[in-house]
Amino acid sequence: MSNRRELLERIIAESQRNYAAYVLFNQAMADRLGLHPTDLQCVALLDLESGPVTTGHIARLTGLTPGSASRLVDRLEKAGLAVREADPADRRRALVSLAPGVRDRIGRAWDEPGSAYAEVLGGYTDGELELIAGFLRRTTEVGLAQAERLASADR
Repeated sequence: MSNRRELLERIIAESQRNYAAYVLFNQAMADRLGLHPTDLQCVALLDLESGPVTTGHIARLTGLTPGSASRLVDRLEKAGLAVREADPADRRRALVSLAPGVRDRIGRAWDEPGSAYAEVLGGYTDGELELIAGFLRRTTEVGLAQAERLASADR
């Protein structure tokens, strides 16, 4: 077997292990915060957005149906993690954003894990970090495209 083929197989295996470890970590963090893992994931995704988003956008981010995304937002709102406001451009729609103080509350839970991840990343050069960031962005794009393809094949 060629060295490249072995390396590609290793990358695939490590990616699967990384995904499995992240799922376990996300569950443990959600448990620590008293949240459902999907709710925590939504909070993390809302934190990455540049501003408030619609429930439909949340459905696309999470892969949930619009009804399930609406119930997720209901739970986040009830837990004090998100706020809904009327869309000034279209009063029939609501915009969702993180509630004030949520970044600090969730951020405190991330202190130790964040330090551990930062320690790992600290061992890489800037060039290596650029490579890692590019790999993550590109594989995210592929994953989203494949999820969309699989979902549309079911329709």
